[in-house]
Amino acid sequence: MTTLPEIFEKAYAGDRLSPTEGLQLLKEADLFSLGALANFIREKKSNASKITFVVDRNINYTNVCIYDCKFCGFYRKPGDKEGYLWTKNEIFEKIEQLEKLGGTQLLIQGGVNPALGLDFFADLFKSIKARFPGMQIHSLSPVEIEYVARKEKMTIRDVLIKLREAGLDSVPGGGAEILVDRVRDIISPRKKEKIWFDVMRTVGELGMKGSASMVYGMIETLEERIEHLVKIRQLQDETNVFRAFICWSFKADASTTELQLPESSGSEYLRMLAISRIILDNFDHIQAGWLTETVKLAQLALAFGADDMGGILLEDEVMGAVGVHIDVAISDMLHNIRQTGKAPIQRNTKYEHIRAFN
Repeated sequence: MTTLPEIFEKAYAGDRLSPTEGLQLLKEADLFSLGALANFIREKKSNASKITFVVDRNINYTNVCIYDCKFCGFYRKPGDKEGYLWTKNEIFEKIEQLEKLGGTQLLIQGGVNPALGLDFFADLFKSIKARFPGMQIHSLSPVEIEYVARKEKMTIRDVLIKLREAGLDSVPGGGAEILVDRVRDIISPRKKEKIWFDVMRTVGELGMKGSASMVYGMIETLEERIEHLVKIRQLQDETNVFRAFICWSFKADASTTELQLPESSGSEYLRMLAISRIILDNFDHIQAGWLTETVKLAQLALAFGADDMGGILLEDEVMGAVGVHIDVAISDMLHNIRQTGKAPIQRNTKYEHIRAFN
């Protein structure tokens, strides 16, 4: 059996770790040694003195959903009096606010609403691009895209081509949770891992880009967390589809979610972030999760492998439904990055630097 020092030596040399070695690190390595290794790997990929962020907005256009996920407090079933679907004008008002702030990225995501098909999204994206040509549409989770394909009796590839023609720029990795069907069969039985991988693989085959994510701290084992990371590493080897990885811990509100579990600790978040940087050797960017993990912990994450603070977001109805609320302006983001001794850089969805701050 490989010893812990041998695994560290292998990782510092730039050699890929096996799932067994990654699991051993996750279980046995002390937190600060793990963080130092993750930070070493991060510094080989980008300028360690600079931290990027994006000015974006989450537009949760509908909360109507047919997928009864036990961890979700956001969705409402079709016909529920609390269900909503925003109009195009309401969406435009939110984009106008973002544009005035110098924002560049739209995260348009919602429930799987059976009333909506390809025409709805194609028309919406075309209208956004016509009115806000500078906005990058980083939108629709793999589950939303796969449902549209089934509803329209089309292939995922053809749906993505139509959406790309309408203005879709890239696909966020939402809905990944833990990409192991043993877990998904319990927490989200209608969202098999194959759906997520089929969509993201097709995104990559079309030359488009996306991101990958993980929500840990539900019912998964440590072995399954590593399995999740290794699976997305393999897809990245095959397609180079992912620009970034984001992980965050499960949050629950006893009044809104069926799945009730104790929250993970801050040290566990830093451990998961660090192991993600170490295992995902073919990812350039790892985001710090200030929204779910608090700003202070996200600042620490910048010394545990993260190189990016993610987005301003402006609003997020999904996280708001479980008691996580956003109150961060651009000035706050600049302050939070500067407090770590780093220089803040505003980026776009492609991770191109568009504004440097002293």
